[in-house]
Amino acid sequence: MPMKYDINKLSLEEKIGQMIIIGLNTEDAVNHLAEMIQKYKIGGILLYKKNYKTYEEMINLINQIKALNRKNKIPICISIDQEGGRVNRMPNEFKNLPVASKLAEKSGKKDMVKIAGEITGSMLHKTGIHMDFAPVLDIKRFKDKQAIGDRAYSENVEEVSKYGIEYMKALQKYDVMSIAKHFPGHGATKEDSHFRLPKIECDIEKLEKEDMIPFKKAIENKVDGILVGHLRITKVTGKIPASLSKRFITKYIRKKYRYNGLVITDDMRMKGMRMRYGKNRAIKKAFMACNDIIVFKYDDDIRVIEKIVALVKERKLEEKRVNKSVRRILALKEKYHVNDEMIKLDKNFIETINHEIEAVREEVL
Repeated sequence: MPMKYDINKLSLEEKIGQMIIIGLNTEDAVNHLAEMIQKYKIGGILLYKKNYKTYEEMINLINQIKALNRKNKIPICISIDQEGGRVNRMPNEFKNLPVASKLAEKSGKKDMVKIAGEITGSMLHKTGIHMDFAPVLDIKRFKDKQAIGDRAYSENVEEVSKYGIEYMKALQKYDVMSIAKHFPGHGATKEDSHFRLPKIECDIEKLEKEDMIPFKKAIENKVDGILVGHLRITKVTGKIPASLSKRFITKYIRKKYRYNGLVITDDMRMKGMRMRYGKNRAIKKAFMACNDIIVFKYDDDIRVIEKIVALVKERKLEEKRVNKSVRRILALKEKYHVNDEMIKLDKNFIETINHEIEAVREEVL
């Protein structure tokens, strides 16, 4: 069956745009939506809680994004980091689901992880969101408030795999793409990749037998995307983080696990990456490392996109490789019915979801 979207009808600039998701985690980013969407034709937007105060404002923003994209050939992907617990991007009108470790602890007769995943999938789908950067497939090894800590389901590899896949499938059931994070396993270090480039000192064999297992099983269960962390595996990638290592991504994601889904970077403008590489050099290196989608927070130097296009024109980056990534992106947009249709505000929905969330909270907390 032929694909709905024809890559041959896209210009090089449009193809590069599809490979970019821009986060709106800056005060004035929404004022530049038209430039991002209509000039650079970016493939996706990542929402943050600071972008809206109410559910109505959130719906209005999403509809604004969709309206601006309507003249483009490919619908835009609205994405979010919605885990529950410490990582909650929904407006305060919504109650917050418990953190992953608490859900897993109480998943006895009632599978609270699956229920929480279905509530999240329903909430995001109704809101017009197509992609969730969840579940966390890292292993819990350190205190609750560490970078991963209680965001992980368990200290047990098998439980992380089981619960992560349940959550992933619950999101997919509601037409929300599931992006598992943070490969090859942020749980192997207590340093926080938001602020520095953490080192993983253990042998790759230990990672393969433990931290990589949940990702391997998620791939076997058709996860939509793998988010690669800014993690330095000292005995494998040296001083380079996994997210910038073409050799590591190719060897361990594409070849070892035979994965043909999306490979996505963590935010390329996190402090550690900026300090080590500079905000734009990191983005260029991420393209060269064969990531399919590059995620970075907006700032006024969005023209880095033009520099990526120039890399292809100068044949420093093969267009054939770009085409592979874009085909993966378009296939998922088609599979998950991504569209630019307006979202209707339904305030009664808040009450319905909150009732379901409260039932989970009563069981878990």
